Amino acid sequence: QVQFVESGGTLVQTGGSLRLSCAASGIRFSANAIGWYRQAPGRQREFVATIASTGSGNYADSVKGRFTISRDNAKNTVYLQMNSLKPEDTAIYYCNTVASASLNRNWGQGTQVTVSS
Repeated sequence: QVQFVESGGTLVQTGGSLRLSCAASGIRFSANAIGWYRQAPGRQREFVATIASTGSGNYADSVKGRFTISRDNAKNTVYLQMNSLKPEDTAIYYCNTVASASLNRNWGQGTQVTVSS
């Protein structure tokens, strides 16, 4: 039973920082590439960042240089450190394996990030 539980989202001012967490279960965590995705109101879910089993990160151009993805395999947890937040970062943030995301499966509830101007 695959499950992802996102947490850490809140209201933050422009320029602020936030750290999101994603606790995963039901998968061999260390063997999977994990991604963060986000969905703003009225828009499609989009890729934010992924981290491979090797620890290599990949980022959307819109967040490159501001966000950092990391993982702690011992805790089955992926993090997204978000700095220099902008109003356009406002969205519900989800985590998932890259494989499941590609199949539009196993989405959790997400965590709301709201960046005020």
